[in-house]
Amino acid sequence: MKLYTYWRSSCSYRVRIALNLKGRGYDSLPVHLLKGEQEDAAYTAINPSAKLPTLVLDDGGRLTQSLAIIDWIDATWPMPPLLPDNPYQRARVLAASYIIAMDTQPVTNSGTVAFLRKRFGASTDEAADWMRHWMAKGLTAFSASIDRGQRFAFGQVPGLAEICLVPQLYNARRWGLDIAEWPQLAEIEKRCMALPAFAEAAPEAQPDAET
Repeated sequence: MKLYTYWRSSCSYRVRIALNLKGRGYDSLPVHLLKGEQEDAAYTAINPSAKLPTLVLDDGGRLTQSLAIIDWIDATWPMPPLLPDNPYQRARVLAASYIIAMDTQPVTNSGTVAFLRKRFGASTDEAADWMRHWMAKGLTAFSASIDRGQRFAFGQVPGLAEICLVPQLYNARRWGLDIAEWPQLAEIEKRCMALPAFAEAAPEAQPDAET
């Protein structure tokens, strides 16, 4: 498999974690978002949305959208499961994951910041305020939706909720948001990063990481 990725792309980060949790290897093909390489014709021929990530399967099939890719990964390699079997618990995990993946990340990505600056003349500080505001709202909602007294968000092992949470916390720190306000999330992140699947998916561990 080949994964078109960018070291700081939180959506790519999610897929890297999922593949690692399943023990599945892949070739990393970097696409530099800040240089606009996702808009190059060679890449849009693979993913017309000009977004990351894209997973190219061994048979040539192509998958886009991180949650759709993760759903395919989980269906293809069921163990360890990323979602619980119980329908109610499954819905709870999905809802928490969507708070990050659908409510928070889309309004706090690099493309949004670039548009705010270009279209509305937002300063660096104003853009950072925007990012921190929406990230804080998302993390507060996520924190309120998970279980208490568990090692991870919904139990004793990580799954889709952590796959979405950990990249968002990485971005929050990048934008100067103090996550001490959400101590349970910080503890979950710490436990996740002690696992090779998460540590090896981290931005700084990627071949295209920049100093």
